[in-house]
Amino acid sequence: MKNKIRVGVVFGGRSGEHEVSLVSASSIIKALDKDKYDVTLIGITKDGKWVSSSETLKLFKNNNIELDLVNEKYLLPDPEKKGLISLSDSSVGIQKLDVIFPIIHGTYGEDGTIQGLLELANIAYVGAGVLASAIGMDKVIQKKIFLQEGLPVADFLYFTREGFESDIDGWIEKIEAKLGYPNFVKPANSGSSVGINKAHNIDELLNSIKEAFNYDRKVLVEKSIENAREIECAVLGGEFPEVSIPGEIISSNEFYDYDAKYVDGKSEAIIPAQISDTIANEIRHLAKEAFIAIDCYGMARVDFFLSRDDNKIYLNEINTIPGFTKISMFPKLWEATGISYSELIDKLIHLALIKHKEKNTLKTTYNPKKDWYKNGENNC
Repeated sequence: MKNKIRVGVVFGGRSGEHEVSLVSASSIIKALDKDKYDVTLIGITKDGKWVSSSETLKLFKNNNIELDLVNEKYLLPDPEKKGLISLSDSSVGIQKLDVIFPIIHGTYGEDGTIQGLLELANIAYVGAGVLASAIGMDKVIQKKIFLQEGLPVADFLYFTREGFESDIDGWIEKIEAKLGYPNFVKPANSGSSVGINKAHNIDELLNSIKEAFNYDRKVLVEKSIENAREIECAVLGGEFPEVSIPGEIISSNEFYDYDAKYVDGKSEAIIPAQISDTIANEIRHLAKEAFIAIDCYGMARVDFFLSRDDNKIYLNEINTIPGFTKISMFPKLWEATGISYSELIDKLIHLALIKHKEKNTLKTTYNPKKDWYKNGENNC
C-alpha cells in the first residue's frame, strides 16, 4: 500500500482574519481524503504560539486555546528535520511532514513570512512563494506592478504614518484633487476588508485614515469606482495557469466589507456572472496576467470592478490565500468551472510537491576555485 502524504494544515495566526482562517481550515480538513493523506492540525494562536493536536481546531473555535497549549510545538527551520518538535515533551520525536497547507489569511500567513519559514525548513507548501505572497499582500506594491504591466487599476495615493502626520493638510489636498469623494481608505497590508472604509467627505476621510493606521503603517487611498459591479475570477496552476469562469458578488452593504462577507449572510454570489462573453474573456485574461505579473503559484483569487456606465474593467487586487470554505468564491468558481472541492485540494497539494521537487534540483552552494575566504579580510 502506498504511503500516505503527510499534510500539515496551518490555521489561525496573528491576523485580523484569524477567525476566517478557522472556517477555511475546517472545510479543508473535512475534505482531505484520509485514504490519501495523514493530516496534522497546526494552530497558531493570536499571540503566535504553535500548537498541534487532534483537538486543536475545535479548541480554537471554542476559544479554549489555553487547554491546547500543553501541545505546544514548533516547526524547525533545519532543512534536514522537516517537521514539528514538541516543547512540552522532549521524549517525543520529530513529527515529519511532507507538505504544508497554510490557510492563514492576512498578516504572518499570506504575506510571505510563513512561506519563508517553510523555505528554510525545506518543506513543500501550497500556494505562492515568498515574493508573490509579499506582493499579493501589499496593495500598494501590487498596484505598482500592475501599472508597470499595463493592467488597468483605479487612481490611488499612498503614504506612511510618519509621512502623513508630517503634512496632513498637504495629503488631504492631494487626495481631494486627484481622487475626490467618495474614496476608499485601506491598510496597505490587510485582507477581508479589515480596516477598510469608504469616505464621502473630509471628516470620514480623516477618521478612515486613523482607523487604517490601526492595522498598518502604510495606507492606500483609492478612487471609488461608483456604480460598479464586483467581479471575481479564480486562478490555479504554475507557469501556465488556468482561470475559472467569472462570478459576481452582490454585497449586502455599500461595499463588500467584513460583515457583508462573513457575518450578516445577506450577500449573494452569482456564478457565472451575467456579463457578455467579450467582457468575461477579458476579465479572465487580466486575471491570468495579474497572476503571472507577481510570479504567483498555486492559487489566487483576482478581484475586479466593472463600471456599469461604460463597461470599463478595473483590476482591484489579487489574493494569494483566498477564502477556502465550501461557500467561498474561490472553490465555488472552480466547482462551476468543473473542478470539485476535493479535486481542487488534490491539485494544490500536487502543485506544491512538484514545485518543491523542482526547487530541490537547484544548487544552493558554490565551490570557489581557491579557498580565498580562509585568508582573513579581503577587498570584496
